[in-house]
Amino acid sequence: MKIAMLLNIPVAYLQLTREKVRSLVALAGIAFIVVLIFMQLGFQDALYSSATQLNQHLKGDLFIISSQYESLTSQQSFPRSRLYQALAIDGVESVNALYLEFAKFKNSITGRKFPIYVVGFNPEESALNYPEIQQNLKILQLPDVVLFDRNSRPEFGPIAKKFEQGENVEMEIFNYNDSTGYRVKVGGLFSQGPSFGIDGNLIVSESTFLRTFQYRQAGNIDAGSISLKPGANIQKVLADLSTYLPEDVKVLTRQGFIDLEKHYWAVRTPIGFTFSLMVTMAFVVGIVVVYQILYTNISNHLLEFATLKAMGFKNNYLLGVVFQQALLLAILGYIPGLLISYALYDVAKNATHLPVVMSFEKQIIVLLSANLMCLFSGFFSINKLRSADPVDVF
Repeated sequence: MKIAMLLNIPVAYLQLTREKVRSLVALAGIAFIVVLIFMQLGFQDALYSSATQLNQHLKGDLFIISSQYESLTSQQSFPRSRLYQALAIDGVESVNALYLEFAKFKNSITGRKFPIYVVGFNPEESALNYPEIQQNLKILQLPDVVLFDRNSRPEFGPIAKKFEQGENVEMEIFNYNDSTGYRVKVGGLFSQGPSFGIDGNLIVSESTFLRTFQYRQAGNIDAGSISLKPGANIQKVLADLSTYLPEDVKVLTRQGFIDLEKHYWAVRTPIGFTFSLMVTMAFVVGIVVVYQILYTNISNHLLEFATLKAMGFKNNYLLGVVFQQALLLAILGYIPGLLISYALYDVAKNATHLPVVMSFEKQIIVLLSANLMCLFSGFFSINKLRSADPVDVF
């Protein structure tokens, strides 16, 4: 009867709350680890989301790139004729060429120059699924008129603000092979945002693009989009194009194009490896921190555990108490960590203009990680518990 009554007593909770200051310090440590994991995952997700924004918003069902393609931020041109060859395949309805290049933008206020990403295409039909671009296609057909990304980093100056106030906004851009600037006029705005490789974006017509980058040839493009006829089998068309087109290009679905870009940033660049390493390190540090907390708690209550053994409680019950403490620490430390992370995500998003977004999936991943972290720590700390000897009571 006494043992049955004791089983209903929340031993794990009572031990943790016996020394409130020590417990609060322990929860603060776990909350800090939770925040670290949230921030690393947030920036890692922002890396992939921002790097693939253009891929996600391109119009089309299939996409042609150079066989030497690495990423959108590195130039790998191929003959434009490959797009015309693609029109010969049954199921292909239309194609669109994309010109991609970095230019140097001159801030008219400070005089400093910053890299800006320029996307050029035939404005008779938008190559991007942005409503603002679709609405400004006629303006884009005018010579030397561009659309400016209002979400570009602040280094480019108050261009969007001036345009929205009705001012006539002009800017000077330079290609990397010429010190002479090329003046263009802002004809509209769109919203995309920077990435880890791009600080700002411009949309131009292909004629404006070729006047800006005079060393570029119209016959060499950087990417191509392919729209299929209604009812066409995308996998069959993909296979036919891959067989028909020369080996200097490859054809991808939208998801394949996105995955290729993600792979570049995750594997081919140091930043992708760094984020993955930091998440792993935060998890390992969390295990060490929680282990120290549980080990100290067991040491401080070793006499009580020995007493329970003397009363007839088995090791399994005592181990259950330790694992209950681990789960309590994980949940109670997770809640403040989540709330702090929400606030820090907003700060990071406003400071970097990157898509640092708190998602439900992220919350579940970190919650599971916190529980696993604490359970691992509990497993490593039970060796101390096994040393509790009923003889110590007497």
